[in-house]
Amino acid sequence: MIPVRDENPSSTRPVVTTALIVANVVAFLLEWSIVGSEGPQFVVDHGLVPLRFLANPLGEAPTLVSSMFLHGGWEHLGGNMLFLYIFGDNVEDALGKKRFVLFYLLSGLVAAAAQMAINPTSAVPMVGASGAIAGILAAYLVLYPRAPIHVLNPILPLWFILGMFFVLPAWLVVGEWFVWNLLHGLGSLSAPGMGGVAFFAHLGGFVAGLVSIKPLLHGRDPRPKTPWTQFRPRSRVGTPRDSTGPFRDPWYPN
Repeated sequence: MIPVRDENPSSTRPVVTTALIVANVVAFLLEWSIVGSEGPQFVVDHGLVPLRFLANPLGEAPTLVSSMFLHGGWEHLGGNMLFLYIFGDNVEDALGKKRFVLFYLLSGLVAAAAQMAINPTSAVPMVGASGAIAGILAAYLVLYPRAPIHVLNPILPLWFILGMFFVLPAWLVVGEWFVWNLLHGLGSLSAPGMGGVAFFAHLGGFVAGLVSIKPLLHGRDPRPKTPWTQFRPRSRVGTPRDSTGPFRDPWYPN
């Protein structure tokens, strides 16, 4: 399922979420321009390579962060930024800007560690922000499980019956994302040396988000929610204070 937007009020402007989207887009444009002249070596140098990192953790430490801002293509970038745009603002609103930055980086680092633990001898560079965004999905699931999410109808003939879009609760949308990644992650264990999607980075980032969101919320006031009943959204609960705020292929969280 491809989400297109949510119905969830935000009390503050998503400054960090917007900055992260801009940073990822700018980094990809830079990557794209450099790769065009230097080939894939740029991705190899700045992506996270498990074999290389484990052999020299201090020297390769910068790639833990740089890899989070590189992507394997326009589709990869677009999908990640769509999820960050839809789900990031509410998690940032709940955590506050400083804690949100910490949460984002923590999820991304745990995601990288999970993928390296599964395949520590891989020489394939891992790039992408999906590990960190997976943590955001987990936090959204914990905080707003019944928030209405508008998704694209994946079955074209049903557009004439149900329409192009329909609305589902967040727990179903995020739950489907997790199950899909879990099944594909287990399937990828049969070919650990090949490039593709780093499913265990997704799963690691998701678990990091589940575990860390509640401790990081300590001392924060709860935010307004849009509850959900069956297949119809209810009216909003709470009022926002500020209505103005809404080689080989590399491994990459897709």
